Order: sequence, then structure tokens, then C-alpha cells
Amino acid sequence: MPKKSGAWLIRYALEQLPVPFTFGIPGVHVTELYDELGRSERVRPVLVTHEGGGAFMADAVSRVAPDRIGALAIVPAAGAALAMGGMGEAYLAGVPMLVVSGGIRTDIPFHFQLHEIDQEKLVGAVTKGFWRVTRHAEIVPTIFEAYRTAVSGVPGPVFVEVPVNVQLFQGEVSTLPAFTPPPPSEAPDDALIEEAARVLAEAERPGIFVGWGAVDATEPLIEIAERLGAPVATTLQGLSAFPGNHPLHAGMGFSRAAVPAAERAFEDCDALLAVGTRFAEIPTGSFGVRVPEALVHIDLDPGVLGVNYPARVAIVGDSRVVLPRLLEALRAMGVDRRERREAVARQIRADKQAYRDEWYRHDSGTRVNPVRFFDALRAVLPDEAIVTVDDGNHTYLTAELFEVRRPRTLIVPTDFNCMGYAVPAAVGAKLAHPDRPVVAVVGDGAFLMTGLELLTARRMGVGVVCCVFHDGELSQISQGQEIPYNRKTCTVIGEVRLDGIARAVDARYVRLQGEPAALERTLREALAWAQGGDVVVVDVPIDYSRRTRFTRGVVKTVLARFPTGDRLRFVGRALWRRLRG
Repeated sequence: MPKKSGAWLIRYALEQLPVPFTFGIPGVHVTELYDELGRSERVRPVLVTHEGGGAFMADAVSRVAPDRIGALAIVPAAGAALAMGGMGEAYLAGVPMLVVSGGIRTDIPFHFQLHEIDQEKLVGAVTKGFWRVTRHAEIVPTIFEAYRTAVSGVPGPVFVEVPVNVQLFQGEVSTLPAFTPPPPSEAPDDALIEEAARVLAEAERPGIFVGWGAVDATEPLIEIAERLGAPVATTLQGLSAFPGNHPLHAGMGFSRAAVPAAERAFEDCDALLAVGTRFAEIPTGSFGVRVPEALVHIDLDPGVLGVNYPARVAIVGDSRVVLPRLLEALRAMGVDRRERREAVARQIRADKQAYRDEWYRHDSGTRVNPVRFFDALRAVLPDEAIVTVDDGNHTYLTAELFEVRRPRTLIVPTDFNCMGYAVPAAVGAKLAHPDRPVVAVVGDGAFLMTGLELLTARRMGVGVVCCVFHDGELSQISQGQEIPYNRKTCTVIGEVRLDGIARAVDARYVRLQGEPAALERTLREALAWAQGGDVVVVDVPIDYSRRTRFTRGVVKTVLARFPTGDRLRFVGRALWRRLRG
């Protein structure tokens, strides 16, 4: 073969993989790479305003399009550091991501070069693997290996560093290897499947708890739930793993931080099927759930099984492989509990309606009632529309009040819990699915972090709707401060002119009014603009005066764990400050 530059080889490798876009900002260590990407007919480079926003876009591509992978092309050191929020989010969420970074020159004897830092140490905590190539012949096989690592087992981000001199200059390459995909997941032991089916079949009041790891196994999951007559709760990240309009869907979590329908449906649960969840802090209401001894826990990661709650049956495996097998076993046993299924569904339906009625009665008449906003949003969106959510009070309002009906149609930051996710994630999701409506629901604090990525949406010609819950505070934390402290230290943002930001990014701007008919009419108009290619900022003067069940429940659970003396001190101080101001 004739000699090839390292940048050409990177481009070739990316073109053999399901990489539709690279996100990043060109710099001196990747100029040759960007020149190559600019000539590619398969990979489209996307200029972002911040590498953190680019990483959230890449994360979103992987989440909403499982047949593709989000990728970054970034400068070393500063670019990698700024992208680490998105890498961390993907790492803890189990989302594949391919990061290609430049590196300092390795062909000169000088130290203290621009961007000189040990990137392996820098990104080691938020990546599955790190590779630093030194020769041209290593580039293609290394990128292929990194991709296989990213999508195999528990998915996650991987990082490949290519020194700038290797990119710029030509080198010897004997062959261009063909990409070979990773092997399929292995099937679990038949005996474990049979034991799991027996535990569930013998239970009188089984329940099901699912996370993101079950998002591509919805169909067998539905039939398992129906045969068992089991209520289904989800994690925050896994809200789209089970349809919210199914009669057995109870809500997010099942602790006292969950909605009443979920808490009640699981209160006497005597066996639990948990799929694709680590029983992390958020979905368990700060570990406030009661998990029965008869726990069947299925997950790709053996390291999570039995860690927070001991499992009677622990199965390491892909839900897409394990759940159909479990369903076959239940069918063979003749399990089909119609009466329990109908009774559980009736109770869930009544409890859900009662909870929504509480929200309807909370209308202030001046600001937008969250339940009416989410009613209107659900009414105007088709089921396949994608909603991205950020980190904040609006996150838990979405979880409690918005009905998610299809897999991979709601994406949200979870365990890494990084603010600033929703807007760039909406851009990434829309690039991956230009034919589907995409709406970001974001608090004003998170919007201030990455809202300028709407410029990226404008530049790429993708129409997204950004609904900004506008109250002038970092409300989730300010509420957390207000309860024990009666103070709001560094959580009051002040007035933000969203119309000015919209004008700055050349977006349409509209402010919602509280009447239900006006909400639906305005959101429908915003979606029409976005479908025409416009970026739309919707100013939502939200009413946050009623706290979510999540906030109330977590405060109680956490406070109950305090040592007695400290608990009395916190409660006494809160009462005193309420009396004295």
C-alpha cells in the first residue's frame, strides 16, 4: 500500500463503523483529522460550542439510535477535560461512546508542549479503556478494538489518543484490516432460568423493577408482567423501558419517594424481578425501598448483582437474551394470573388518577401547573417523539407526570447527574432522528450551562423545541435547602431574559400561558416551527410551589438515617428559623 497519514487512517476506521457524526472543536492537534473528516461521505463532523455539549450530543446519539455510536473528535487536555462531564454521564449510564483525541508530538525531544498532560490518568475514571497509538499501523486496529470494547458487555466510553505528528505525517501500513463485530452475548445457564421462573411463579404478589438495561426487551417484559399480574416500576433512566400507558405501569421507583401508585403496588411485594438496574440511589429513593428476599436480579454487569440487596437468583446476561428465555419458562409452567393482573391494574389506575387530581387542585392561576404542562406536551407529541430532560426539579416532575410510551424516547442524566445535558442531547437526538420531533425539558439553571448549543442546532439545520422551566432558582437544591435550613444559599439565579438568549441564537421565542387550551395550542405551534427547521425556546413560568413525591420522600428517608442528636438538631433549627425568619 502507499503510505497514509494518520488522519486518513482515523477517517478510514471511523467510516467502517456505525459513526454518523463526530462532535468537537478543531484545534492544532486535530487540524489534519478535521480536514479528512470534512471530505468524508459517511462521517459528518459537527462543530459545537463546548466539548461538554459535544459529549452530551454523542451520548444522545448512542441512546436513541442503538445501531449507531456517538463519537467525539477533540483536542487533548483542555478538550478532554471539558468533555469529561459527558463521558462520565455515559460511563455511569452504560452508554457507548467513542472518543478520538489528538496528542502531543512524540517526534521531538522537547517537554512542556501545549496540552501536555497524561490523558490516561485524566480520563481513566470515566472510560472503559484508553489507547495511545504510536505507529500508523496501529491506528485502524486500535480504533476497531476500542469500538468493540465500547459496545461489549456493559457499554461505555472509550478513548483513543493519536499524537499530532502521527496524524500529520505519512507512514507505512501493510494492510487495512476489515472490521469484525463483537461476538453475541452468551445465553445464561438453563438451571438459573428455571430457578428464576420458579421463584416468580410461586410468589403471591410479585413485582418487576426495570432499568435502562431492559430498554430493548420491552415486548417479553410486557408479557412476563401480564402473566405474573405484576406491577412494574422503573428507574429514572429506565422510564422508557416499559410503556407508561400500560395498565401495569406503576411509576418510577417504589419507595415512599415514588408516586402513590408505585408505593402502594409494591407495599406487600413478596418476590421481585429486577432487570438492568443497579438499585442506585435515585430510583430507590435514597435506598429507601423494601426489597423482598425472593429477588431475581438480571444484569450484564456481574459487579452489581447482590451489592445493595442480596439476590436469591442472580443472572449475568443481556436482557434481550435472558427475558425471552424466562418468558418461555413461565409459559411452560402455565403461569397466567388474570385476576391478579386486573386487580393490580385497577388499583394503579385509581391511584394514578387520584395523584393527578391532587396536582390539578393545586392550580395557582398565575404560573403554569406542571401537570397541565405535561398533559399538553403529551397531547401534542406522537408516541415516537423524543424528549430529553436535564438534572433538576423538572426531572422528577417529568418522571411523575409525563407518560413515556416507547423505548428510547426519554433520555435523562442519572447517576453522574450532570446539569446541562438536555439541550445538547436534544441536538444529538435530532441529528440521529431528523424525522422525529425532539423536545428538551430543562430548568433555567441547566439552560444557562449549555443553552448556547442551540447555535449548533441552527448551524446544522435541525429544529428542536426547548422548554425552559423558568423560576429563577436552582429549584431542586433550593427546595432541599429550604426544608432543613429555611435559607437559599447560592441557589437563586435571579431574572434571566430568555427572549434575549433566543434572539442571540436566532431562535423563535414564545412564553406559555397557564390556561390548558393555550398551553396545547402554543406547544403545537412550537412543534410546527421546529418541524420546519426552526429552533424554538419556550419560556415556561413554572409553578414549583408543590413539591414532588420524590423530594418529600427522599428528605424523610435521609433524615431518618441521621443520628438521633443530629436529627433533633436539624429539625429544631428548621423550626426555629421558620418562627424567627
